Amino acid sequence: MKNDDFRRSGHQFVDWIADYFENIEKYPVRSRVGPGEIKALVPAVPPARGEAMDVLFRDFERIVMPGISHWQHPGWFAYFPANNSPASVLGELLAAGLGAQGMVWETSPAATELEEVVMDWLRQMIGLPAGFSGVIQDTASTATLCSLLAARERATGFETNESGFSAPLAVYASEEAHSSVVKGVKIAGFGRKNLRRIPTDGRFALVPEKLEEALARDREAGLVPACVVATVGTTSSGAIDPLRPVGEICRRHGLWLHVDAAWAGTAALLPEKRWILDGAELADSLVFNPHKWMLTNFDCSAHFVKDPAALVRALEVHPEYLRTGVDAKVRNLRDWGIQLGRRFRALKLWFVVRGYGVEGLQAMVREHLRLAALVRDWVEADARFELLAPAELGLVCFRLNDGRDEDALNELNKRFLDRVNAAGPVYLTHTTLRGKFTVRLAVGQRTTGERHVRGAWDIVTAAAAEVLAA
Repeated sequence: MKNDDFRRSGHQFVDWIADYFENIEKYPVRSRVGPGEIKALVPAVPPARGEAMDVLFRDFERIVMPGISHWQHPGWFAYFPANNSPASVLGELLAAGLGAQGMVWETSPAATELEEVVMDWLRQMIGLPAGFSGVIQDTASTATLCSLLAARERATGFETNESGFSAPLAVYASEEAHSSVVKGVKIAGFGRKNLRRIPTDGRFALVPEKLEEALARDREAGLVPACVVATVGTTSSGAIDPLRPVGEICRRHGLWLHVDAAWAGTAALLPEKRWILDGAELADSLVFNPHKWMLTNFDCSAHFVKDPAALVRALEVHPEYLRTGVDAKVRNLRDWGIQLGRRFRALKLWFVVRGYGVEGLQAMVREHLRLAALVRDWVEADARFELLAPAELGLVCFRLNDGRDEDALNELNKRFLDRVNAAGPVYLTHTTLRGKFTVRLAVGQRTTGERHVRGAWDIVTAAAAEVLAA
């Protein structure tokens, strides 16, 4: 492609994205294609000759767009948000154009140093103490895995990397912790059977006394407790584990404490919500995702560690071909994560924080919390519904309950959720809480306003009336 053709197509694509932002409500939130429909439209063999960009773009609209679920739609109430914003998209465009690979400082000094500064901005913005240093990982799953590896090495005097496991190590997390903890435990070699799922209380938060009991049992059985993963904002219920008592237990027993605040951490931008991280100063590491609720397009996960030397020692490798003359003076962020190669993620994050400012980001979060509180109040005011978990942030968990037995209620709520999503303008997802099929409504999309939430509630109540009358 010649540069003039690139320029023309680039203008066309930016115009298309701007139109997409303006007209996104015209699309159904969830893709309506069935399994295999997209593959059937794509030739099974690659083209022998290059094709014109106009042809590719037409096929993008014809083939790709019908198979897209629109995460940026204001009716997206599913899972958790995965926001973008114009500032972030433009930052990502520049990063893609530069094509920088920031594996070591010398390969692009700006990629490393901007990341250091912007991560410290984030630390200040959510109220973490000055002792924490930050690095951008791709996802919270990777950040959790890195913390598990550092915990493993610290628990074994950094011998596991050299000689493998000489004794079984145990990891502790609540029964509501994210599946990435299970995956991380498997990948890091702890073994799934050595993950202890700690019981939760009536608010689905980890019970510190139960953690203490599990530690005592394992020590008596000859296991070495290595790490606790506490969650701030669990996926199923939005539960907030009590960081201070958990942190104090970890201090007493010499355990690594990792805090998974992937979704909810953004709420700590608000001084009035910073209580969710009370006790975070006792943690060894913490992660939250600007790519969820802070207008930064995927992927961008903020991973903070109190002792970077422990993380680096667990992960570093020093082949001769990566050594440079300035290694002793700089951070080489390849040693802070799994990947060797690193995209210039800090650029889009820098654009977001500067483009919106802390006050602009805070205003967005406050509005989302207000809208979620409206939904919570509507649920509690309607006798047909039951609130199944505290709704302290942007997630509301509820179900229909007309008094029938639990198995029948589960089937009723499955039909109810299907009816809600069949309408098209909104998309909600589900979980189970103590065996109860639970409908989740997560408010956090950049473009979602009160009219969208009220519209969603109209769809919810209409679907409830229909399934209850059936």
